[in-house]
Amino acid sequence: MTAFLNFFVSVASTPAILVGLIALLGLWLQKKPVTKIVEGTLKTFVGFLVLVGGAGILVNSLNPFAVMFKFALHVQGVVPSNEAVVAIALQKYGTATALVMLTGMIVNVLLARFTKFKYIFLTGQAMLYMSCLTAVVLISTGMKTNIWTIILGGIFEGTLLTITPAICQPFMRKITGSNEVAMGHTGNIGYATAGLMGKWFGNVKNSTENIKFPKNLGFLRDSTVSITLVMGIVYLILALITGPKFIETKLSLGTNYLVYSITQAGTFAAGFYVVLAGVRMILGEIIPAFQGIATKIVPNAKPALDVPIIFPYAQNAILIGFFVSFIVGTLSMFVMVAIKTVVIIPGVVGHFFCGAASGIYGNATGGRRGAIIGAAVNSLLISWLPLFILPVLGSLKLAASTFADTDYLFGGIILGNIGRLGQLGITIGILAFLLIVILWSLFMKEPNSKEAIK
Repeated sequence: MTAFLNFFVSVASTPAILVGLIALLGLWLQKKPVTKIVEGTLKTFVGFLVLVGGAGILVNSLNPFAVMFKFALHVQGVVPSNEAVVAIALQKYGTATALVMLTGMIVNVLLARFTKFKYIFLTGQAMLYMSCLTAVVLISTGMKTNIWTIILGGIFEGTLLTITPAICQPFMRKITGSNEVAMGHTGNIGYATAGLMGKWFGNVKNSTENIKFPKNLGFLRDSTVSITLVMGIVYLILALITGPKFIETKLSLGTNYLVYSITQAGTFAAGFYVVLAGVRMILGEIIPAFQGIATKIVPNAKPALDVPIIFPYAQNAILIGFFVSFIVGTLSMFVMVAIKTVVIIPGVVGHFFCGAASGIYGNATGGRRGAIIGAAVNSLLISWLPLFILPVLGSLKLAASTFADTDYLFGGIILGNIGRLGQLGITIGILAFLLIVILWSLFMKEPNSKEAIK
């Protein structure tokens, strides 16, 4: 049993394998020739590895930035990092996490099959992290690791991962110009909020992508060039504040601190370029392959994929969203220091991915102003909500890290507070959540591929 759980978690939490298997199933259901099945499966598999590799390059180039930032400002506190907190939690909650994840995947497929929410969540690591959060919160409320806890946890996770792509889909249609792919990330509540902020307070006519550069600065339209320059300036400023002694002894291993900083900026741009290549490769294969599943198993199903899937659509909004998000997070940190709460140190990786996506969503409905306001509001959510999730994490609240994205934060806070009512309260709350989603599906209007937010 343990070996099976380990194998299942390894497969399900490895997006490249999971999505490759989905592509294989979809092509097989369409009765494609063996050569096409092999080609489509391998291209999807490799495409995701390219995307993940690019994301890894981005993260590795941002980690030194985070270390320099923390040293330069002399702050100590809790750093929101999904990977760090899950690594700690899995040592104690590994079995419960795996079983909740398996149950949650089944619930997601069943809801997609029998309701109007036709979204199959395919971001494996996000499912793993959400399963871990659910298991931690439920067990921390006093529930035992038994079959009923696993069922309730799976229902909660599967329902949440079905409904959050649905609330983002109107904005995804604006961003991508189609209805073929959904957002499968755990920042979806924040992204939808950013889209609404853009709609309410922005001006969609002034898109971030229409920013006009003078003729002699036309080379800045190339995203690789502009990202390298912008990140280079930011990195150099931070390096000058941090000083050569710390960087050259702790980070660069003797390489000149300015040269090291410029290299990290270029590495960031390289990672972004790789991510875009992976996205193009995935979209070229997974959407046609997914039609087999959409027609045979879950009619009209849409794959919900990881956040970099939208990066090619608004590349200026990515940088705007990131910097606005990080600045708001930093200001929030100083406010926490002043009012003497637990200090939430802005996690650079979280602010990059969630801030960038919020900028894209805000831009889709409100242009430049929407991108700025959307990213700022999302940053306030991921900066302040961690203060409210720490009390419901049991012994995990003592860790130096916590969950970072809005869906973990909202889900964990609500689940933890319901848990104060005891097992009966948790049962009623989770089943009520499932019932509300089912009833919502029954009375909602069926969207079409050309539908847009007015």
